[in-house]
Amino acid sequence: MRIHRIDHVGVIVDDLAAAKAFFLALGLEVQGEGDVAGAWVDRVIGLDGVKNTVVFLRVPGGEAGIELIKFSTPADERGIQPSFANTLGIRHIALAVEDIEAVVAKLKKNGTEIFSEIQHYEDSYKLCYVRGPEGIIIELAEQIK
Repeated sequence: MRIHRIDHVGVIVDDLAAAKAFFLALGLEVQGEGDVAGAWVDRVIGLDGVKNTVVFLRVPGGEAGIELIKFSTPADERGIQPSFANTLGIRHIALAVEDIEAVVAKLKKNGTEIFSEIQHYEDSYKLCYVRGPEGIIIELAEQIK
């Protein structure tokens, strides 16, 4: 047995258009989108009456992707729960970027919440956390050459 790679990360959203626009602005590309329903998806994810819309995005030339999912049914009655970087569970998606300063400037211009100014980790990385739509936390990482 062997794991080949991380294929994708699923992110459940309410405002699919805003989340899609956010990731497109970061430079990801849409690989596919559509509606999903039926007994097979009910069995796969363990819910009944599933109807959702998905947008699958990938980094250009990359392998791993992000699957944005908007459930029509069943709905999450609790809504978005605020979380912090130390909240238990899967908390952020890290993206390796080129020219982190330009990426952060573009995101600021678009109104994205920036957790901090760009920080240096030793002499190896420049790092910055940002919060996208619906509380999605993205870590931007530029390797210092």
